[in-house]
Amino acid sequence: MRLFRPRGRHEAGRPKPTPVDAVIALYTAGRYAEAETEAHAVAAAWAGRRGTPYAPLALSFAALAAGAQGRHAEAVTAYDELLPVFGRTFGAEHVQTLKLRSDRAQALAALGRHAECEAECRAVARVAARGTGPDMPNLTAAARNGLVFALTAQGRHPEAEALVRDALAAHSAHDRFTLVLRLGLARSLNAQARHEEALAEAERADGLCRGMSAEEHRPETGAVELAMATALHGLGREREARSRAETAHDACLAKFGPDHRRTVEARDLLERIAGDRPATDAR
Repeated sequence: MRLFRPRGRHEAGRPKPTPVDAVIALYTAGRYAEAETEAHAVAAAWAGRRGTPYAPLALSFAALAAGAQGRHAEAVTAYDELLPVFGRTFGAEHVQTLKLRSDRAQALAALGRHAECEAECRAVARVAARGTGPDMPNLTAAARNGLVFALTAQGRHPEAEALVRDALAAHSAHDRFTLVLRLGLARSLNAQARHEEALAEAERADGLCRGMSAEEHRPETGAVELAMATALHGLGREREARSRAETAHDACLAKFGPDHRRTVEARDLLERIAGDRPATDAR
C-alpha cells in the first residue's frame, strides 16, 4: 500500500525531510534488500531517543522489505513486536498504526492465515472508514483489498465479488488501489470459473498499469500477467497461458525472489499448465 510519512501537527504542504526518507526511497524503487539494510541502520541510530518515532517507523519498513523478499513469517514476527510500540508512540487509531496492521494482514495472507487476515482487514477498515485524515480512504481501500483476497482464499467467492465491486464503486480514482481491486475481482471471477469475465478484468488492470508510472505499479509486478494466465488456462488457451505465466514468474523471481507468495503462485500455475497440457496444443 501507499507509504505514509509522519506528519507534525502544524505541518502544511510538502512533508519535512525525515531520517526515514532514504529507506522510503529505496523501498519505492524496488531495492528491497538495500531498503531493509538502511532501515535497520536508521533504527539503530535513533533507538532510545525519546519523542522521536523514527526507530519504530524504520523497523516497520524493514518488515515490509522482508516481506517483499518473500520472508513473510519473519515480517509477521516483526509486525507483532512493533504493534504495541506503535500503539504507544502514535495511538491505536493513528494512520501509522493502522498502516502497520494493514501491512501485517497482507503478510498473514501470504502465509495462508486467511481467517486472521480477514479479521484484521475488517477491523482496520472499520476504524479507517470513520477516520478523517487524508490517508484514511487509501487505508480503507487497502483493507478491503486484503479482505477480498482472504475471502477468495477461503472459497467465499460471491461474498468477495460483492465486496470488491462495492469497493470499486466507492473508489473512483484510477490509481494503484483501483489496480489491486480489479486484480482482486479477476481473482474472484477466476475462482468461480468465470474466466472470460476474469480475463476482461485483467485486461482492464493491464490498461491501468500502462497509464501509471513504474513506481506506482511496481508492488504488483507479475500480478496482471498471473491473472491473465489463470484466466487463459481456464479457457483452455494453454500456449497463451504458459507464456503469460512464464512472464509473471520471471518478473516475480527477479523482483521478489523465489519464496514470495506471487512467485510461488506463478510457479504452481506453470506446473498445473504443464500437467494439463494436451498431446497437441492447438492454440
